Amino acid sequence: MRGAERERLAADLKEKYDAKASIRQLAEEAGLSYGLVHALLGEAGTILRGRGGAHRATRAEQQS
Repeated sequence: MRGAERERLAADLKEKYDAKASIRQLAEEAGLSYGLVHALLGEAGTILRGRGGAHRATRAEQQS
């Protein structure tokens, strides 16, 4: 996939990602790999969200 077709797909994925779809959801829906969707989002200038789930507490948080 190259050129305008790739740019259109990247823009479509970016729009859906910005509307809160996950990379995994987008990959499954489009029949693409996680890695390709991630790359296309980058090409479209998407600011990726941080990973979800619990985070490890810092020492300062553990001591308070």
